Amino acid sequence: MTDQHLSELRFSELNLAPPVMHGIQDAGFDRCTPIQGETLPIALAGRDVAGQAQTGTGKTAAFLVAIFQRLLTHPPTAGRSPTSVRAIVVAPTRELAVQIHSDALVLGKHTGLKLAVVFGGVDYEKQRNQLASGVDVLIGTPGRIIDYFKQHVYDLRHAQIAVLDEADRMFDLGFIADIRFILRRLPKPAERQAMLFSATLSQRVLELAYEHMNSPELVRIEPDKVTTDRVRQAIYFPSMEEKIPLLVGLLRQADAHRTMVFVNMKRTAERLEAALIANGFSAQAISGDVPQKKRLAFLRAFHNGDLAVLIATDVASRGLHVPDVSHVFNFDLPQDAADYVHRIGRTARAGAEGDAISFGCEEYAVGLPDIEAYIGGKIPVEAIAPGQLAEITLPPHSHRSYGARRPMDSRRGGGGGRHGGGGARGGGSRSSGARHSAPPPHEAKPAHAAAPQAATDGAPRKRRRRGGRGGRGGGGGGPGGGAPAP
Repeated sequence: MTDQHLSELRFSELNLAPPVMHGIQDAGFDRCTPIQGETLPIALAGRDVAGQAQTGTGKTAAFLVAIFQRLLTHPPTAGRSPTSVRAIVVAPTRELAVQIHSDALVLGKHTGLKLAVVFGGVDYEKQRNQLASGVDVLIGTPGRIIDYFKQHVYDLRHAQIAVLDEADRMFDLGFIADIRFILRRLPKPAERQAMLFSATLSQRVLELAYEHMNSPELVRIEPDKVTTDRVRQAIYFPSMEEKIPLLVGLLRQADAHRTMVFVNMKRTAERLEAALIANGFSAQAISGDVPQKKRLAFLRAFHNGDLAVLIATDVASRGLHVPDVSHVFNFDLPQDAADYVHRIGRTARAGAEGDAISFGCEEYAVGLPDIEAYIGGKIPVEAIAPGQLAEITLPPHSHRSYGARRPMDSRRGGGGGRHGGGGARGGGSRSSGARHSAPPPHEAKPAHAAAPQAATDGAPRKRRRRGGRGGRGGGGGGPGGGAPAP
């Protein structure tokens, strides 16, 4: 955190317990960040706080210091069993839970308090056994926290302090029912302390705060959008075919050593990973369905500098705390304006500066006006200079340009077979919006959704299938239409 982004308040002025102060010194902290300077005096006085702050502003240290100070200065409540946790921190993503736990190990090293982190995807029995042995501070994601709670591995009856981090993200990810389940198992609001943090204190977040907190004091440091003031932004307008050559050229030009590239679709991330590796970059794609052990390994490699380029969908745009990210590329402009700020904020951590470069391709440039309205200004436009479009090597076994659109005939129904004029699912032309019809990842079809009803007559079903394909020699109409191939 640079001096101009620190408050005048020093941690040494907060009358903290020596073990807590020792951890702060180990972390190299001296002066508070604005969110720490505003929330810590309130929290250390025992009052509830609802704070507006995005990741990278020091809020994690703020609530961890408050937790450790309270647990060291307030003895456990009477009748507490070894499996009753004294503090709980709920985070929306696995990466954020892991990061909070990592910070807690540093700040709480000298407190003697037992810490545990629980999240889905890995180490089910290991996490369960650790929790069953008794912990003071439980950090985790909603699903795994509730899972162990329902198994009576631990209880919340004697919790003295609770923290809800990134409350707005809880709503976005559909966790709000889980959060209410957890909060209702805590002691009454007057009998414990609570802290809530959110990128925006929207009406729905405030309703949650007032429902489950004891008259919380609101702290608003800065709107989410001003993070962009510390980022040097630029936007190029390449064609679809130019996107990967331009990215490769800019990466080489900048000698980017720790770069995040954001895309909107998992398949784009996978193709981009293969393309960058083929052109000499150490690159790795990370998305929601990568196994947790691999995700953590990738993040460690990126954090350590062994991995130069991390390609991410928006599942990774929050909850990642990686210092010294030199560049962020929006290979695809996000479809939600708020996600633009979350993405480019990965390179402006803790008051630092960074570069954020976006590509306004014909696929996603439609969202640019909303993004500029959200950040309150125009993104500077850069022309593609001679030499910035690199000559690229296609990945092995690649049969098409990675930056190009699909051929018009396969995208809109003009000629589905080798010889015929059918189209997608048997011909006719799709509407211009058809290629956008797949739901985004967070709107995937539920597992219980009914499958299409099967035809009962074998012969008509066969004719529909052959006509629907627009087969090798056939014309084909709509699904089931047209004459079968000879």
